[in-house]
Amino acid sequence: MRVVFREFNPFDLWIWLEFNTVPSVMEKEYVEEVFNSWFFLGKLGGFDAENLQVQEIGLDINYMDYDERVAENSLMALMHNKHEFEYEGTWGRCWFDLGTSDAIALDVLINALRQLSKEYVNIEQLVIGGENEDWPVGDENRYLFYDAE
Repeated sequence: MRVVFREFNPFDLWIWLEFNTVPSVMEKEYVEEVFNSWFFLGKLGGFDAENLQVQEIGLDINYMDYDERVAENSLMALMHNKHEFEYEGTWGRCWFDLGTSDAIALDVLINALRQLSKEYVNIEQLVIGGENEDWPVGDENRYLFYDAE
């Protein structure tokens, strides 16, 4: 799976997937479940790079002391909004407002989609940001999207 970055605005972000064939209903469900799960974790503040205490300790976390003060004093890193996934031919796309979530969110998404592509859905490329010439995004409905919970 090739990963491409285009213009990036975390508050107005399109994420595009190109499949090798038109995705089946089951393949769409797999993709949408990954994105919905990723967004839900982001909405709950899961992508807060300021509070990565376990990661910073390393491999030996036996009897680790988790510092509640560090967790409480980190700035909120919350995703704000998303739209439902859309498909056209071999392309899929979804709009996000990543809010104040940190860039680690994108690493987590890329890692998950790479594994999904290896095992379940052949994804040719993941495009983060920008627009596709063949499929304009338009602004008319973007901010009317639901706030997924």
